Amino acid sequence: MKPEDYASPISRRDFGMGLAIAAAATTLPSRLVAAEAAQPKQRKFCAFIKFLQDLDYDQLADAIAEAGFDGVEVPARDNGGYIKPAVAADELPKLQEALAKRNLEITILTTEIVSADQPYARPLLEAAAALKIPRYRLGFYRYDLKRPILEQVAELQPTFQGLADMNREIGIAGIYQNHCGADFVGATIWDLQRLLKDYPVSELGCVFDFRHAQVEAGEAWPVYYDVIEPHISVVSVKDYVWDGAKSKHTPLGQGRLDPKCLKVLNASNFSGPISVHVEYLPKGSVDENLQALKSDLQTLKKMLAA
Repeated sequence: MKPEDYASPISRRDFGMGLAIAAAATTLPSRLVAAEAAQPKQRKFCAFIKFLQDLDYDQLADAIAEAGFDGVEVPARDNGGYIKPAVAADELPKLQEALAKRNLEITILTTEIVSADQPYARPLLEAAAALKIPRYRLGFYRYDLKRPILEQVAELQPTFQGLADMNREIGIAGIYQNHCGADFVGATIWDLQRLLKDYPVSELGCVFDFRHAQVEAGEAWPVYYDVIEPHISVVSVKDYVWDGAKSKHTPLGQGRLDPKCLKVLNASNFSGPISVHVEYLPKGSVDENLQALKSDLQTLKKMLAA
């Protein structure tokens, strides 16, 4: 066969367009380019208080206000919860009152909810909604890696529909965090986008974790961000290093987190809160974790302004 039998002729105009597209494909995504000129935005920051649970409500409020945050992400779960779901209706108002004295809010309620059918799901969320807490973080779903993945994604769709229906009725938004790891639903973002695509963020959205996305995607993390951006309600910021084949938490600015992610954030339409997680001192004291939160917040603000 002659070479021309393999492909149709290409006009000079089409050839030029092809070169332009090829050149563009070798550069940073447009968001990264636009981000260079982006101006820092007014942001709200909340602290995940996972390792501050020895503090009472007033102590917590004083410490978080002194550290410079606008609110807190509060674990409300049976396993490692600052507030247990069974007593949330009584305890959440007390916590909110203590925080309000320092002009702080409950930004996120972190839960173990993975289905609208869980016995405590509706009472917990109704108690939160009554206090105008805007959103709660869902628990995690995991894949059975011995079964087809797409089949399991399809099986989750009715669960997400049930959650969206419940959230709409109650008046609270559910958010799901992407987490690295082969068996975590949402680790590669594509599956999470498929599960969220039919719902507004007022019902179901994503808390996008740049650290976990970059562990999974490497240099392709901007693709993950682009895919899920319309569904992002909250951004989670933390840093990491590689420890052999596994990632490990580290103080913000001391690891491999690509600082361009914050430039992308500044260039986007995202206006939600940013949650600061310090997971690198799991056995540290309350004072150590407070100092880590304060330090990471200061680093984060500098990175956003850079």
